[in-house]
This record gives sequence, structure tokens and C-alpha cells, in this order.
Amino acid sequence: MTVSQFLNKLKPKAEQAEHSENAMPSATTSGNASLAEKNAHYDDSKVPYLTWRSFILGIIASMGGFIFGYSTGQISGFETMHDFQVRFAQHNDNGYYFSNVRSGLIVGLMSIGTMIGALAASPLADRFGRKPSITFWCIIHIVGMIVQIATTNKWYQVAVGRLVAGLGVGALSSLVPMYQSESAPRHVRGAMVSAFQLFVAFGIFIAACINYGTESIHSTAAWRITMGIGFAWPLILGIGILFLPESPRYAYRMGRIEEAKHTMIKLYGVPDNHRLVAEEIQDMKEKLDEEHAAGKAGIFEIFTGPRMLYRTMLGVVLQSLQQLTGANFIFYYGNTIFTSTGLNNSYVTQMILTGVNFGVTIIGLYIVEHYGRRKSLIGGALWMFVCFMIFATVGHYSLDRANPPNTPKAGTTLIVFTCFFIVGFATTWGPIVWAICGELYPARYRATCIGIATASNWTWNFLISFFTPFISGAIDFQYGYIFACCCFAAALVVYFFVCETQGRTLEEVDTMYIQHVKPWKSSSWVAPEHIHRAAAEEPEDKAVGGLTSA
Repeated sequence: MTVSQFLNKLKPKAEQAEHSENAMPSATTSGNASLAEKNAHYDDSKVPYLTWRSFILGIIASMGGFIFGYSTGQISGFETMHDFQVRFAQHNDNGYYFSNVRSGLIVGLMSIGTMIGALAASPLADRFGRKPSITFWCIIHIVGMIVQIATTNKWYQVAVGRLVAGLGVGALSSLVPMYQSESAPRHVRGAMVSAFQLFVAFGIFIAACINYGTESIHSTAAWRITMGIGFAWPLILGIGILFLPESPRYAYRMGRIEEAKHTMIKLYGVPDNHRLVAEEIQDMKEKLDEEHAAGKAGIFEIFTGPRMLYRTMLGVVLQSLQQLTGANFIFYYGNTIFTSTGLNNSYVTQMILTGVNFGVTIIGLYIVEHYGRRKSLIGGALWMFVCFMIFATVGHYSLDRANPPNTPKAGTTLIVFTCFFIVGFATTWGPIVWAICGELYPARYRATCIGIATASNWTWNFLISFFTPFISGAIDFQYGYIFACCCFAAALVVYFFVCETQGRTLEEVDTMYIQHVKPWKSSSWVAPEHIHRAAAEEPEDKAVGGLTSA
């Protein structure tokens, strides 16, 4: 059984593509005999659920998420390694320790770099293309890793190295979901872009496992092995992406129309005259014609363009709320709550938490395409709201924080609801937000808007990672009530402002927002069938767009 055949069994029952069965419009219906004749030139055969080409594209591109996860996951283990502490930590009569400020800078400067990288990625991506830009930022990430691994006793060199490496991570976290959303077939786009978050979770988990295996080494190898292995991931992505096709939507905008058609035909796994490809090419043409009629885009058009202020702010809010759900807070408190069961090895704790995170994120790839974006995000936010309310209440009022083993039942409750929270986050808000932000904007502004939205994610990532030690030290587990409120607010934001985009082309999503479709009614919205009109009114070579066999 091939990959395509196996995954075909898992595809949604409510297939969005009306092209899965013969649906050739008749001349009787149109009242035009020539329409039936022209439609006969379109192939309406069933579209494979997943081709090996789109599968490989999804895997290689998602390595950008793995770099993201591995880079952020390794540092928490470094700070408790004895050799790392001796070389980079402060010292007093009680031993080695990292102050909140030094720890915050080492951990948080990467988030500053990622924020800058996310903003800097868009102009390069629009000028030179998605593929070359991804390779370039992989090189920048490698430079940052070299700066880190080269030092033996300068903590600020580690911090600066993480800042530089963060430039690459931030740019990749913006470019990779954009490349995936522009390239993926519409019926698997949500799952493919969500795979970015799956690989983020996988990278965090692998970093935790490697740290666990090296933490007992009493030399620089304890942390340099983990850093050194990290060179492999940007090399895989930076070289591998060169063998993949350019985003068909970017190629079309650059006038490389045949290249765009060829790429879509191969990724969809359909004949060169398939109706679905012709429809998407026609939609791209119409959107590009609209952009040309509007003139050159200025930077402020991301706020003044058609429904762009709404969408730009929505992307920023969604990415911010992904951080404000409190996932980083849960991981920060993981070591504390697990001591209530006698599990004092922080490396084992991290392996458990990150393993659960990775395992359930796989389920998220199924959820995003079977239950849609809106239902999944609303359900996930409410689930996390309940988990945090219980978590904060038990942690503040029942747990003996001075000696957690004295309250084993409270500790067990915290562990259970920690894992429940991770299930909710990893299956919904973790992966699906990346998918929505990749779909939200028209091609004219996509790179810039995704960069801004991603930068907001990294800004909150820095703020939470830097200030959590201070806030949690002052109000302990009550900090969780703040995140609970954010989770509830997130459910409301999705209900009132986010349209359902499952199974839609990117051009249809753009039209949906421009037409002010009510988000709570968006699931039933029917897109205009431009291609049928074009087939009736335009010459065959224009309607089909000159599709040729690859």
C-alpha cells in the first residue's frame, strides 16, 4: 500500500473538492452548446489525497519547525548542567546559579533575534523568492551556532550567539509556513502547515532526549554535543529546499506561469488539463490582475488595503494568543510540579512533557482537516481555560509549595491537568494558528503580514520567558488565572473574527474576507465558480491557461 493509498483512507468524509467525482456542467444547464464542448477538455478525475511529492515537500520544509523547537528546547537543559554552570553561571557560597537577569538574557535574546528575523524575512522573500531566502536564513542560523559553540567561558557570547541564531529561527518561522501554504494542495494545506508545529514539538523533544543523554558528562561535551548535532538540521533544510519547487503562487506572480502550473500539477498529482488546476490558475490570474489595477503596494497598504487592517490585526492577535495560552508557563513550572511525585530529575521531566507534546500534536494534523479551524480553536481554548482554572486553584490552595511531596494528591492533580493542557494546546492552538496565518492574507501582502504576525508571537515569547520567574515568584500558581482568562478570550476572538478556511483556495479565503462574510456563517459560504464562467466566455487557450504536459 502506497503512502497516498494509506492516507486516502484517513481523509475527511466531507470532502471539500467537488472535483472528486465527475461534475461536468451540461450544455442544457448553461443554454450554451459550446460550453459543454469546452468543458469536455477538462479532466474531472479524482484528486489523490496526498502525493509523494507533496509529502516530501511537507517533510523537508517542516524542518524549519524542527530548527525552531531544537533551538528553544536545548537551552533549558544547559542551565542545569554542571559544566555549563561552572563556565557561564554566577557563584556564591551555596554554589553556582543563574540570576534571573542572566538567565533571562541567555534564554530571551534568542526571542529578540527571532522577532527581528521574522520582520526582515519578508522583503528578501518577495525579492529573491521563498526557496533562496530559506537557504540564506539557514546559513545565518549556522553562524549563530558557531558563535555559541566557540566560547568556553563568556556567557555573553552564548547570549549573542543565540541572538544571531534567533535571526534565522525567526525568519524560518515566517517563511516556512508561508511556503507551505502557497504550495500545498488545498485539501491538505491545513495539515501540511500544521506539520510545522509538529516538527517544533519534535525538535523540543529530541533536544530534551539528547540533553538527558549528555548531562552526566563532566566536560564541555555535555552541552557542545547537543549544540553540534544542531548543525545537521539547518543543513538538511537549507540544502533540501533547493531540490523542491518554488512556491507556485510566487512563481506565477513573477511571470513564470508555466512553472507555476507544472508545480501544481505535480503536487496535486493530476493530469495537466485537470479542472482543479485550471480553477486555481484562473483565481491567481484574477487576483493578480486586481493587484496590478491597484498599482504598486506601499507598506501602509497592509493597513489600508481591502479589509487589511482587520486581517493584519487578527494575525497579530492570534499569534499573540498562541503564546498567551500559557504553554511556556506550563513548561516553566514542569519541574516544580513533578517533584510532588518524587520525580526530581529535571531532564526526565522535560522528556515526559515534551514527549506528550509531540505525541498529541500528531492528532492535531487529523483534527485541523476533519473538524475545521474554528471548531478546533474554540474547543481547544475552552479546554485549556478549564485546565488552567483547576491547575491554578489546586497549585495555590492545595499544594504544599515549600515541600510538594507532603501533598501527593494535589501534585497528582497538577500532573494530570498539565498533560491535559498540553493535549489541548498541541492539538489545536499549537499547530492551527500557523495554518490560519498562512491562509489569512492575499499574495500582495502575505510575506509582510506573516512576518509581523510571527514577530508578535516572538515578542510575547520573550516577555513571558523573561518575566515569568519574577511574576511566578511573586504570585506563584495564581499566575495561571491570567492565562486562563487569555484562553477564554481566545475562544471569543475566534468565534467573532476568524472565518472557516478548511478546503478553500487562498484566493477564495481572500474573497471571503473582502466580502465581509460573517465568521460564524463562513462554513456555509459558497465561493463563486469563476472557472465555469471563464470557460463559457473566453477562448479555450485563455480559460485553460495553456496547460501543457510536464
